[in-house]
Amino acid sequence: MDRDIYLKWAASDLRMPIGTHLVLHGHKETTDILNDGGRLGAVVEETAHRFHTPLAVPLMDLTLEKAALLTAYGIGGTEAESFHFQAPPPEEKSVALTPRMKATCEGLRYIARETALVPVGMSIGPFSLTTKLVSDPITPVFLAGTGATASEEPEVRLLEAMLALSTGIILQYLKAQAAAGAKAIIVCEPAANKVYFSPNQLARSYDVFDRFVMEPNRRIKQLLAADGVDLIFHDCGELVDGMLSRFSTLDPAILSLGSSRKLWEDAALVPKSTVLYGNLPTKKFYSDALIDVAEVRRLSRELTERMRAVGHPFILGSECDVLSVPGHERTIGEKVDAFLEDQ
Repeated sequence: MDRDIYLKWAASDLRMPIGTHLVLHGHKETTDILNDGGRLGAVVEETAHRFHTPLAVPLMDLTLEKAALLTAYGIGGTEAESFHFQAPPPEEKSVALTPRMKATCEGLRYIARETALVPVGMSIGPFSLTTKLVSDPITPVFLAGTGATASEEPEVRLLEAMLALSTGIILQYLKAQAAAGAKAIIVCEPAANKVYFSPNQLARSYDVFDRFVMEPNRRIKQLLAADGVDLIFHDCGELVDGMLSRFSTLDPAILSLGSSRKLWEDAALVPKSTVLYGNLPTKKFYSDALIDVAEVRRLSRELTERMRAVGHPFILGSECDVLSVPGHERTIGEKVDAFLEDQ
């Protein structure tokens, strides 16, 4: 897609949440919808119209790829929820897309064929998926950062094996979404943050971050570019500036960051060809005690004014998926409406 269109949307003061989960849970039979590509696509379309955005964004459900991997290795049901690999599997299995993943692809086809919206795909990032497959990802990351190798440390060997598996299923899923009509795909890498990577180690060298985060994401960028699909990169974790600078080298059309970041300062680290997106604290929207409507409006004005002052392309939005919280849907919806309407 023409990259200039993202800049035009930013210049038009486009505001949008990632809000399909909120709209989905306004329907009955959510489980049935999740497994029915046509109905799911219709909910994605409804969400785009509800929030007046040209982008049709699916659920930010980052559990699908793990479920597909575990199913390939015969692990499912309640066991899958807490399962972690203790050693690399003895053989590589063929991984099939799950019904939920297929429904997401069918939803993309619906958007591409039946609407004038931009079909957007979704995937977890390779490192973030890896952290879900092992019980302790922090130790091997640190060990690798000290120079320990897979031949020396079984934990490092396990992490590297899981990263290879993660990258494989993600590339497969991204390829399927591109074939289904996605024009852009959001890749979510929230675990690429300073909890998993020691800032003290990174101050000496970014080698371990480049190996475990940047290299697999460069493969993703190459695959998407070959298929004519734009990258929207999302990381709502707590970052250090060097991480952000590296994310910028992926040349995403949009870079989505969490509310821990000051976007007007981050603008100096990101080329103006990349639109900055976010980063209202929507995880707190369920509670007036945490943030009320007046504060949402204040933060919206501050963000838009500061981003205009630095002159960086910007779309005001959520720091992550706007989740439906039972009993709090009205409160959340009022706050989403507040930042959308507060022009």
